[in-house]
Amino acid sequence: MFDAQREACVAAAEAGGMVLLRYFRKLDPATITEKTKHDVVSEADRAAEAAIRAELASRFPEHGFVGEEGGSHGNAQVRWIVDPLDGTLNFVQGFPHWCVSVALWDAEGPVVGCILDPLREDCFQAVRGQGATWNGRPMHVSRQAGLDGAFLATGFAFQLGERWPLFDAALGRVFPRAKGIRRAGSAALDLAHVACGIFDGYFELGLKPWDIAAGVLLVQEAGGAITDWEGGQGWFESGNLVVGTQGVQSELLAALRE
Repeated sequence: MFDAQREACVAAAEAGGMVLLRYFRKLDPATITEKTKHDVVSEADRAAEAAIRAELASRFPEHGFVGEEGGSHGNAQVRWIVDPLDGTLNFVQGFPHWCVSVALWDAEGPVVGCILDPLREDCFQAVRGQGATWNGRPMHVSRQAGLDGAFLATGFAFQLGERWPLFDAALGRVFPRAKGIRRAGSAALDLAHVACGIFDGYFELGLKPWDIAAGVLLVQEAGGAITDWEGGQGWFESGNLVVGTQGVQSELLAALRE
């Protein structure tokens, strides 16, 4: 079940990745603009999204499409949700940590998802009810039992604005207990790296649907837990995520809510 959708998802991510590799560290500065303050977009983002959309449209023309750069089109019930370049600031600065994120969602949530890291040739895939893989091999979240000694990922952007004090206070409670906390600048890759066991947990505020659409399915199918910062399931709408192994996620959530 969903074999054709999974194949389309991976093919689309690969099409976007090929475009991005041609641009990486070769961007014309004149093609880089700000959507809002410190939120950049480049010719590479737009070209990659066009390639992804063309691949998906050729296979599933009846499906809707939601892209970070191009907005929403078509069927709102069954739609592809795409971030053609997650980690754009990293990309334009030449920092080698960015990815392509492609997911199909229906009324029940994510169906298939793929996060592709073209530089490292890492391909993370998941299908609803069928588990998750990393470069073709089954993957699972780590065995970390709790927050103490956990290796965590997080993110924060200029757009956090008035939510910064909330995040800052939460970070202060988590920091003394974690083995390490990394802020690498790609939410999609952070989620993929939780799913494959590199990170034990992850937390962030204010993410967009395209940031998380594929990654949340990877985590779910790899045995991880996800809630919003209130402990509920409104994370897709709010973009506020607390993610990790079952034990890490519950203790991380408790620390964030203190």
